[in-house]
This record gives sequence, structure tokens and C-alpha cells, in this order.
Amino acid sequence: MTGWVIGVLVELEDEPDPRLHYFAVGHEDRAKAEWTAVDAASGLGGIASSPFRGQEPVQMLGQLTPGRMKMLGLKPNEIRAFGPKLPRRWL
Repeated sequence: MTGWVIGVLVELEDEPDPRLHYFAVGHEDRAKAEWTAVDAASGLGGIASSPFRGQEPVQMLGQLTPGRMKMLGLKPNEIRAFGPKLPRRWL
């Protein structure tokens, strides 16, 4: 089982520009992980519909190996939201 670190551009009411919000998703399938991150981000605000300053609305930042998932405590099918701060430890 692998997982993914996904960034989603979220448009918040109090922010003038969309910002990337980061998620760790414990799905082996990359597309499913991206959609899961989009679903989680939609609770924060609107999802950007087009790229902004070279950033895609949804982007995969890294794949998590099974050992890395175990070390960081991410279980299969689990999602962790990190907010707008890049989760360097996870990459």
C-alpha cells in the first residue's frame, strides 16, 4: 500500500489569491488520492478551476512508500490535512 502527498489550490473568502493546501492520502491509486484531497479541500473553500502562477489546481507532490507511511502513522484510506504550510517531513 502506498500513499500520496497532494496539493490543492483553494480559494478562500479572506484571501485575494488561491493558496495550496496540502494533504496526505493513504490510497494506492493516484487519481483516487487526488479526488479524495479535492473532496477534503472543498470543505475549506472553492477549488481553483485553472492554474494560478504556474501551479495546477490539483498536483501530486510525492509518493509515500509503505515504510514511510508506517513511520509517519498514515493508515490505508486515511487522509491528513496539513493546511497551507508545506509538509516537508512528509516529502
